[in-house]
Amino acid sequence: MLKIAIIVGSTRPGRVGEAVAKWAHDLARQRTDATFELVDLASFNLPLLDEPVPASSGQYGRPHTKAWAAAIASYDGFVFVTPEYNHGISGALKNAIDFLNREWANKAAGFIGYGGMMGSRAVEHLRAVMGSLQVATVLPQVGLSLFTDFEKFSVFKPTELQTKSLATLLDHVVAWSSAFRALRDNGNRPLGV
Repeated sequence: MLKIAIIVGSTRPGRVGEAVAKWAHDLARQRTDATFELVDLASFNLPLLDEPVPASSGQYGRPHTKAWAAAIASYDGFVFVTPEYNHGISGALKNAIDFLNREWANKAAGFIGYGGMMGSRAVEHLRAVMGSLQVATVLPQVGLSLFTDFEKFSVFKPTELQTKSLATLLDHVVAWSSAFRALRDNGNRPLGV
């Protein structure tokens, strides 16, 4: 069975991303084509990148990095729930991504963005970051506006349209994750890794 992580991309106190990720997880768990797990960056307590050698070496020395690497390596694909901060992803999410390399490669990812502009610029930023790690990103995405999808900018109120968009996103992430699993199972590793 495919295993997909729904990653909460914010660690900020009072974040709305946790509610969005729980909504996505609740809907995803109703599916029978993959298992879905909620992965909260806040629970890993990653400091600013503190590994002495580049992640591409695969030589992790810190216990928190080893725990994070083991978690990410166990998944076939990802759904990132990302806020938009200053036209990009959160520093916490970028930092968490930068800790690793091989653990991301030859997998698929989809995106749920939220913010004043529905997280669209953060998603574009994240697509570029994932591409550099040889993660295939699916085209369908979910964009949530703080103005229309959240009551008083803090209480998440998803619409039926958002639920349908999420189902389409998950269809694509599952299909692509399945295809890339075959690639990984054949021992193919990303070039230069």
